[in-house]
Amino acid sequence: MRYRSKSTLFLIEQLIVIAVFAICAAACISILSNAYFLARDTRDVSNALLVAESLAESFKAVSGDLEAAAEISGGNLKTVDGTDTITMFFSDNWLQTDEDTAQYILQLKSDNQPPSHPSLLTGAVTVSRTTGDQLLTFPIATRQATR
Repeated sequence: MRYRSKSTLFLIEQLIVIAVFAICAAACISILSNAYFLARDTRDVSNALLVAESLAESFKAVSGDLEAAAEISGGNLKTVDGTDTITMFFSDNWLQTDEDTAQYILQLKSDNQPPSHPSLLTGAVTVSRTTGDQLLTFPIATRQATR
C-alpha cells in the first residue's frame, strides 16, 4: 500500500477555496461599482431637478421676462444660436460657480417661434454635464404679462 501525503490534498482544497473566493470577490466589486455609479447618477438627477425647477419658477414668477429671471436666479442671459438663453454653471457639489470650474450646465432657452396661444411664452430647461451627458430636460410655459 502506497502512502499519500495529506498535504497535497490540503493544498488542492485551499486552491479551490481561493478560486471560489476570487470569483465571489470579482462579482461583489462589480455590484458595488454599479451601485456607486447608479447612486451618483441619482444624486445628480435629483440635484439637477432642484436647480432646474428653481429657474423655471423664476421664469414663471416674472411672466417670462428673461432678464428678470436671470437677475433673480443669478444666471447669465445671452443669445445662443439666435435663441435667448439663461445659462448657469454648477460645481460637482451643486454650488453655483463660473464656467471654468463647472461640472454641470443649466440652461433655460426661450422659444422664438410663435406660440400656439398668443399670451403664452414657452421654452425648455436643460441640465447637462460639461462632458455633454444630458441629465434632464423639460418644457416650460407661462402667461405673458399684459402691457
